[in-house]
Amino acid sequence: MANIKSQIKRNRQNDKKRLRNRVYRGEARIAVKTARTTIDEGAPESKAALMEAISALDKAAEQGVIHKNNAGRRKSRLVKAFAKMEPIKVETAPVIVKPEVETEPAKKKVSTRRPATRKAESIVKAAEPEVEVKKTTARKQAAKKTETKKPAASSSPKGKKAETKKPAAKSSAREKKPTPKKPTAKK
Repeated sequence: MANIKSQIKRNRQNDKKRLRNRVYRGEARIAVKTARTTIDEGAPESKAALMEAISALDKAAEQGVIHKNNAGRRKSRLVKAFAKMEPIKVETAPVIVKPEVETEPAKKKVSTRRPATRKAESIVKAAEPEVEVKKTTARKQAAKKTETKKPAASSSPKGKKAETKKPAAKSSAREKKPTPKKPTAKK
């Protein structure tokens, strides 16, 4: 037993931290163990168990219970094991598909009058064949393909400015005159 006041306080603090750290370390250990068993079994819920284990390891590393490299190493090993995992093949009875007999639905008589209610409008729209809609879209697509891009008009003011060049007289007025060299005295 410690006699020094600061050491007695330090022991109390260590006990509190040990109990707190034990929770995070235990959760991480349990989560990793369940993830390992589900991965080894090839269970379909192994991905959820893996994500839970990674989360528990991250929390433990964040709290300082385990070192961040320790958490990273354990996560890496879990993910590698998950990548190698082969899921269990569940044998099922073959499903027998009955061939469907194609029958045309009875045609509804569509009136040319304007429907009185919204319900009647929806009935009329449902009775319209879809083929007509496809034809109009095909026409629009054909029209888009036949359109060609027109070249930029040269009559625009920007086009004229680009074509014309500035006169050379302005540039010659700004030329600098050569400076004469001073003779150097020889000794």
